[in-house]
Parts: sequence; C-alpha cells; structure tokens
Amino acid sequence: MKLKFVFVSVLTIQLYSCSFSGEKKSAEEDIYSKAFIKEKMLDVFRWQVNHPVDINAEQEQWARSVFYSGIMYAYQTTADPAYLEQTKKWADGWNWKRGRRYRHADDLACGQAYLDAYKAEKDPKMLHGIQEAIDSLIADPQPGRVDWWWCDALYMEPPVLARLAAITGDGKYYDYLQEMYWDSTDFLYSKDDSLFFRDKRYFNALTTNGKKVFWGRGNAWVVGGLAQLLSLIPEKSPIYKDYKELYMQMITKIASVQQPDGLWRASLLDPEEVPVKETSSSTFFTYAMIWGINNGLLSPDIYMPKVRRAWTALLECIDENGKLGYVQAIGASPENVKAADNQEYGSGAFLMVASEMYKFAEREK
Repeated sequence: MKLKFVFVSVLTIQLYSCSFSGEKKSAEEDIYSKAFIKEKMLDVFRWQVNHPVDINAEQEQWARSVFYSGIMYAYQTTADPAYLEQTKKWADGWNWKRGRRYRHADDLACGQAYLDAYKAEKDPKMLHGIQEAIDSLIADPQPGRVDWWWCDALYMEPPVLARLAAITGDGKYYDYLQEMYWDSTDFLYSKDDSLFFRDKRYFNALTTNGKKVFWGRGNAWVVGGLAQLLSLIPEKSPIYKDYKELYMQMITKIASVQQPDGLWRASLLDPEEVPVKETSSSTFFTYAMIWGINNGLLSPDIYMPKVRRAWTALLECIDENGKLGYVQAIGASPENVKAADNQEYGSGAFLMVASEMYKFAEREK
C-alpha cells in the first residue's frame, strides 16, 4: 500500500508538471499569434491617439508624423479602416502639406503617411502637396551633408522620395535620393564601427567611460529608414545593392550590441553610460530585424531568437492601457529614460514592429 501511494503521488506530480509546462508553453506562444498582435497594435494605437503629446501638434510635427507612418503600416497589414480614417483626420488638419520648415527633412516625414494613404485611395490631394514640396527642393538642391547633416534625416525624407518614385515612375526622385543619401552617409557613417554618428559634434566625442558615442535612436532612424527603402526600391534596380549592403553592415553590428534583457541602450557601444532599457531605438532595431527575416535577407535561425527576445521585452514596456514606456524624449544624444516616458514616435515604431511580427505569424501558420 505504501509503495502504491508513492507511485500514485509521483505520477500525479509528473502529470501536473506536464500540464503546467504545456500551459506555460501555450501562454508563451500566444504573444506571437496574429490575434494577440492585432489586439496589441490596437491597444497602443488607441492609447496614443487619446493621449497626444501637445508639443507635436506643430512644433515637433515630425514626431507625430512617425506615429502616423506606423499607423499606416498597421492599416496596410491588417486592413482595419480605423487606422486609415485616423490618418486622414490628422492629415486633413495639415491640408496634406509639409511641415513649417522649408528645407528641413523632419518636416517632410509626414509624406510617408500621406503617400501611403494616397496609395489606398488615389485622392490627388494626398499626393500633390508633398510632391510639390519635394520638387521645389530638387529644383534648388544642396549637398546631402548640408541638408541632411544629422543622421535622423535618413529616416525622415528618403522613404518619401522612394514612395514618390514608386507612385509616379519618375526617376528624378531616385536620382535626388542617391545624391543626397550617399553624400550624407559619407559624412556621418563610421565604416570601422558600422554605425552612424548623430552629427559632426560626435566625431571625436567619448562617453565618460572613454567609448565612442553612437546614439541608439539616431542609428535606429537610419536602419529603420533602410528597411523602408529596401521594401520600396525594386530589387533589380542598380541602386538596390548599395542600400542592402549598408543595411547588412548595420544590422550585423546592431544585433551584436543587443543587451541580455532583449533591448538596446541609448549609447550603443557603452551600455553602462545610460544603463536603462530604451524603446524608441529598440522598436526600430526590432522592426528592421524582423523585416529582414520576412524578406529573406536575414537567417531566421540566427536572428529570430533575437527578435523573440526583443518582442517579449517590448511587450513588457507596454502597460495594461496600451501606453508604451521607456521612450527617450526628443533629443540628439544618449540620455536617461524612465518607465513612464512616452513619445508618439515610439508608438509609431512599435506599430511597424508589430506589423512585421503579424506578417511572420501569417507566414508561419
């Protein structure tokens, strides 16, 4: 009797353990399901729309433009009309025009959402305002290192040019992109480090620990922009390979500095300079990585474990209401960040990550 009792007890424990393990595995897999991802996208979208950052209405229009670029990614992925309707409401407020500053790349970032809306509805007002703005710059060009003197610009304007080239079929937009992009890159890119300096002030700057200063979000802007360009430029185009090469150099380096918690730090080569997770860089790094997997540029065996770690960690930064935290404020260099810190560009980048995660889930079903 005693032996029978022990056997039953052990069997019960084993069965319970197996059941618990199965439940845990199921719960872990759920965060990669289409249903979960779609709902999380809506949570972040709704919270941010209902909690706008006031300064972004006019003074920092680019920050809201990045949010709406992410919103249109969500629309293209899920076909939920709520995303498109919200974009149209916002863009109508700007009369589908660029921001206030004539030459500034930040104030052309709105064109990403405008042109994606145009692709959906073919309403000329969604195209002509941003096209006229770009045409005026092409008619009066400046060197890339003059107009795009900071690396953030390589996210803001280049994807607009690639969209215009795709929509109109006019090669002048690619010509302008090529001249501007590679002059700016020659100026700001450190080939030895496979990373971009934010601007010339950081060429010789060092952290307090004596390491080079490569800003997380600055490099996130660049690699996020590259993923967009590679999705827009035809693979057979003679200009495609150079953007692909730069993307591969950067993503290899970025993957190597991912931190054990799955996210990145504000100072990429010196994580101890600001030893706090930061999501406005981590979202774009994760987006660029999963995009590369989805489009056959990166090995899933090597990179998907990194993406899964990052995705899990990003979800932990979103509260029960849909607020994404740990977003570094508007700035130009690595700075401290807190759990409560939120900005609209972070939420936009999250929608882009989630869109690619959704596509991966759809492909794997």
